[in-house]
Amino acid sequence: MTGLPTLLYKEMLRFWKVGTQTIGAPVLTAALFLFLYSHVMEGRVRMYGNVPYTAFLVPGLVMMSVLQNAFANSSSSIIQSKITGNIVFVLLPPFAYWEFFAAYVLAAVVRGTVVGTAVLLVTLPFVGMSFLNPLWILAFALIGSAILGSLGMVAGIWAEKIDQVASFQNFLIMPLTFLSGVFYSIHSLPVFWQRVSHFNPFFYMIDGFRYGFFGVSDVPPGRSLVVVVVFLALVSGATLLLLKRGYKLRH
Repeated sequence: MTGLPTLLYKEMLRFWKVGTQTIGAPVLTAALFLFLYSHVMEGRVRMYGNVPYTAFLVPGLVMMSVLQNAFANSSSSIIQSKITGNIVFVLLPPFAYWEFFAAYVLAAVVRGTVVGTAVLLVTLPFVGMSFLNPLWILAFALIGSAILGSLGMVAGIWAEKIDQVASFQNFLIMPLTFLSGVFYSIHSLPVFWQRVSHFNPFFYMIDGFRYGFFGVSDVPPGRSLVVVVVFLALVSGATLLLLKRGYKLRH
């Protein structure tokens, strides 16, 4: 019963030891986005009728930071272990594949929520925020980071070099995140692109997360919750199947 907490501690220590890179850098990036977009758009656009654009932007930036860092944590850990060869020290002990999965995903959730909390704390002095439904905020942050932690594991297992993980992030995770309503409401899009946005699971993560702050959203929050829970089940199931079969891990 010591396998899971030991592996989880190892994964958390891994990103905590380089906190300037894994926590400080994403916070700085999000702050730069906030200052740039607020300078250009504040006073010109209001969302949901009475929400200032800068306030609308903050939850999107927080959730974007949560998702991207959760993905980066699990994907980089696995691919680096594969490249350096020390993955063998994780595979040799009698860990159950679900323990392997749980440790990496939980570590990704911790990193994602820590970075998201830091981004929120940095932005609060500059923006007046409301927290109408904090449980919705917490639920979507945890589920979203778990989904991206699982996707990061899939990317790390599939990839054989760091370039392939970077391609996975740059050509899949990044576009889906930026096109999910981080910087805009989908109701500002033409009807065709509004419909396309509904096929993006990242949209439901960010829209449901934003609902927790303002009590309004582009789609009903219950629908968003159902979509992200189903997506989590699918991604987790696929990841567990890869681990059970030892795909590209046990040769």
